[in-house]
Amino acid sequence: MVQTLTLGHSPDPDDAFMFYGLAKNLVPSGGFKFQHILQDIQTLNERAIRGELDITAVSIHAYAYVSSQYALLPSGASMGDGYGPMLVARQALTKAELALKKIAVPGTMTSAFLALQLWLGKPASELDFVVVPFDQIFQAVRSGAAEVGLIIHEGQLTYQNEGLVMCEDLGAWWKRENDGLPLPLGGNVIHKRFAPEVRTVISRILTASIQFSLNHRAEAVNHALQYARDMGRDLADRFVGMYVNHWTLDYGDKGRESIRRFLGQAFEKGLIPHRQTLEFVES
Repeated sequence: MVQTLTLGHSPDPDDAFMFYGLAKNLVPSGGFKFQHILQDIQTLNERAIRGELDITAVSIHAYAYVSSQYALLPSGASMGDGYGPMLVARQALTKAELALKKIAVPGTMTSAFLALQLWLGKPASELDFVVVPFDQIFQAVRSGAAEVGLIIHEGQLTYQNEGLVMCEDLGAWWKRENDGLPLPLGGNVIHKRFAPEVRTVISRILTASIQFSLNHRAEAVNHALQYARDMGRDLADRFVGMYVNHWTLDYGDKGRESIRRFLGQAFEKGLIPHRQTLEFVES
């Protein structure tokens, strides 16, 4: 009997690229059937907190709240290696000015929001923010509903088209301040209700899908284009390259250290409730 597994990921070109092989049955599925559930990352974070999905993408920030139920898969990471979530506005603002502005954020459980708190040195309770779906943040800034936008996904490449200027790139800031480490943004997790040996089998299938896409880049980018908002092929290909790369195949020692440091600093500053011990599925 074929076992169906729920696989949650964002409707974005990088996630679509990553799971192209699985979605189109181009890689062996190991006797499993994967039900792809496409939802924005804040929704996936909330569903993971409730333990609803077998496998899902989550923000690394959210991992701090789901680690009792889920283990990190060694592949599927989105790492900002010198780039990442950006703060944009209609005019250049200093850090001190930004701290006093109303900021549109894509969700309180996103890694972008945790990075913002670390950068400003302020907890959420001291910030003036409004939660807006990530693809409506530009509109919120243009309309005046917010003065600053915290942008993720492809907005990092298209904000200038909106007449906005970048005030800070949190991925660049993190790399400068943390010995050249990438900013850990998202990862894939699997529910601990599966036995460790089953987790390993599933992990290898997902990694094979990522490797297949990297080996068949042109076809996988074509597949991903259907999820590329306001991007042509070249820009979509560039965006995919930013977030599906060697970090995505395996965090490696540096990637794992970046998560420890990110969540460790968050705990030390009182931004998350528990110090995290990372639990990775054996590859």
